Amino acid sequence: MSTRTGTAHVVTTTRTYKDRVYRTHLLRRSYREGGTVKNETLGNLSHLPEALVDIIRRTLQGETFVPIGQAFEISRSRAQGHVHAAATAMQRLGFASLIAAKPCRERDLVLAMVASRIVGPQTKLATTRTWHTTTLAEDFAVADASEDDLYAAMDWLLTHQGRIEKKLAARHLREGGLVLYDLSSSYFEGTTCPLAKHGLLQANYGLLTNARGCPVAVSVHDGNVSDSTTFLPEVQRLRTEFGIEQMVMVGDRGMISQKAIDAMQGNEGFDWITTLKSGSIRALIEQGQLQLGLFDERNLFEFSAPDYPGERLVACRNAPLAALRAHKREALLCATEKNLEKIKKRVVAARLTGQDAIGVCVGKVVNQYKVSKHFELVIDEAAFSFRRKPDSIAAEAALDGIYIIRTSVCATQMSDADCVRNYKSLANVELAFRSFKSIDLKARPIHHRLADRVRSHIFLCMLAYYVEWHMREAWRELMFADTDQQAKAVRDPVAPATRSEAALAKVARHTLDDDTPVHSFATLMAELATITRNTCRTPMAAGDTPSFAILTTANAKQRRAMELLQQISP
Repeated sequence: MSTRTGTAHVVTTTRTYKDRVYRTHLLRRSYREGGTVKNETLGNLSHLPEALVDIIRRTLQGETFVPIGQAFEISRSRAQGHVHAAATAMQRLGFASLIAAKPCRERDLVLAMVASRIVGPQTKLATTRTWHTTTLAEDFAVADASEDDLYAAMDWLLTHQGRIEKKLAARHLREGGLVLYDLSSSYFEGTTCPLAKHGLLQANYGLLTNARGCPVAVSVHDGNVSDSTTFLPEVQRLRTEFGIEQMVMVGDRGMISQKAIDAMQGNEGFDWITTLKSGSIRALIEQGQLQLGLFDERNLFEFSAPDYPGERLVACRNAPLAALRAHKREALLCATEKNLEKIKKRVVAARLTGQDAIGVCVGKVVNQYKVSKHFELVIDEAAFSFRRKPDSIAAEAALDGIYIIRTSVCATQMSDADCVRNYKSLANVELAFRSFKSIDLKARPIHHRLADRVRSHIFLCMLAYYVEWHMREAWRELMFADTDQQAKAVRDPVAPATRSEAALAKVARHTLDDDTPVHSFATLMAELATITRNTCRTPMAAGDTPSFAILTTANAKQRRAMELLQQISP
């Protein structure tokens, strides 16, 4: 008696004929007849796609296949890529140990607030809401944090600011190196913060960076404080708190005043680089100390003057800048003349009379574009006339494009060209302030009312910029930034800055060599944000059924961005 019961399976055979490989897929059934095992071919599957043959084989082996919609469902999706990018940069920088040597709740909250500032700056209340829409709250273990928790962590951070800045200074400042310093401001929401003085609803803050613009310290001041009064305390802090015995301070002409220069002369090891004000330049020309004819052969030369003993003066003339200023001045003069002509017609038509009334209207016009010094005005009770002052305009035009670097650094330590380059490095601080206030971190408007909370808020923004600065450096090849940073050290320091050929090509095409888009920091972070963490579960499963996560597969640009972040070093 024979039995036809048995199991079906797929048998695949391979043979080669004339250098070609042929695969045959047969559907077979094995059964036992008497005491003998026999095989029966049920069909030839060779005409089917390989993927379908594989499904048939696996089905016969006991696997079950269902439509993808019935296999699992996505119960939640959260942006993860940009959070992971910020976290990776922070990890590479040893940022956690920078904030505090030992783990603690306050440190976790500070790390989360710094990352949140980079990913999507919000008020502290909004932060506790929005970071749940990404993986940030989960990844930084702060999912249960409230607004009050963040305020408490800010207060804790402020008490550690000095220690953190010492660590940053030790990392990024060196003896005898450049230290850049500048002051900026941000406005308040509200009127009760004690930092707002005499109607100025703002806080001023000074930023210290190294020569490349990497931030190391920030200080917050009353809204009405002048630039120069904040400078000397920062110089003293560098020596007493950060232990820097020799440095070259770089600041603009409003920052490094004559009073500050006189005060620093007794401090050995402290040198400085700044510029002269236009009135001082005009005085040098009138005294014959500065010979403008020397610019006919070159755009930079060094000279000395009795009014500046022991100092070096480096005169520079930027021809394109001179042309731009001449064009702008002419445009402002023409616009002012047009408005003055309107007043003159009103006076002639007797629609405007009286010396005082005419004077008020004329004053508003000539002060609108700040060119009153270039006009001669005649105002009577019933008449008004005006004309340009050619001598005044010519005197100002003579200074177009001219600026003078003033420094105490000796020539053996720094060439005249390097003095100019180093002064221009203040642009790195200006870039930091733009990022602080509007581009990425959005420190303003300030919603805090307590002075110490404002100080902590500004310090948080500085720490976020510290991380972002390193991310920007790592991502130069993917962004509009120039990757050829060495060229800055050899190009003409006076001529307008020029980009490398590679950078100009990126800007012109808006694409990289692989034809993918060039990014800004914001758009690259936005692209990374499309990597999501999807929480999945089986449909109709019980409430206690474990879920699992599936990450979006990164594209080539996203993978490259993350690879570059792995190269960051403190």
